[in-house]
Amino acid sequence: MQLTVIAIGTRMPEWVTAGINSYLQRLPRHMRLQFREFAAPVRNKSMTASRCIEIESTAMLTGLDRSAYVIALDERGREMTSRQLATEMQGWMEQQPKVSFLIGGADGLSDSCRQRANLVWSLSRLTLPHALVRVLLVEQLYRAWSLLQGHPYHRD
Repeated sequence: MQLTVIAIGTRMPEWVTAGINSYLQRLPRHMRLQFREFAAPVRNKSMTASRCIEIESTAMLTGLDRSAYVIALDERGREMTSRQLATEMQGWMEQQPKVSFLIGGADGLSDSCRQRANLVWSLSRLTLPHALVRVLLVEQLYRAWSLLQGHPYHRD
């Protein structure tokens, strides 16, 4: 299964890279995860938040594989437990060879990104820094895979 994170922002702090790499090393080879990053538009007085969202969304949607199952990360999305995510992942593994995750910029995702998504998922109702979302996403994917393997990674 090919997992792709399509995200706005290209210069992440070292702790983000270290956190992501820690979990990437633990994922099995058949769950390849790659990042496709797009630069955020330069903000100035004439660049409104809605214009930024539009530019970012166009880049992300253009970067999508048309055959991918798309999951938009958005605070208004569906919340899941780790076990529910593992169940979702089982379905992806059986039916979706390509899964893409959309992480918007500072102003969030456009309606067009949410409409293109097969699933809109909320990691939390809290507003999270986009750098942290990347680490949380990869950790949760690893946790879900671990649960599917029967590892005692999650305590009930």
